[in-house]
Amino acid sequence: MEPRLVTLAVSPEELRLITTLRDMPESPLRDRVHALLAELLEFARNPRCGSFQADGISCADPRADCDQCQVVLAMLDRLEGQLPGKNRPGDQPPG
Repeated sequence: MEPRLVTLAVSPEELRLITTLRDMPESPLRDRVHALLAELLEFARNPRCGSFQADGISCADPRADCDQCQVVLAMLDRLEGQLPGKNRPGDQPPG
């Protein structure tokens, strides 16, 4: 896909994410990272799950204690814990 010029205000964190994605060389790994991030961000933006509440409306709150949200949060915790050099809040520094 050909890039197009857009004007958009972004935070420093958003700019870092965009720059990091753009700096990745074209490869199957890059394609997989892009696809995974797109799916993860879509879920995080709209976390409606198939579980219905007592009123029959699907849950739209990612802070809810439902199984689907908890599974995703646990998966993110595991992934974050496996990143090289990543210390999570409350972790003791090595040494």
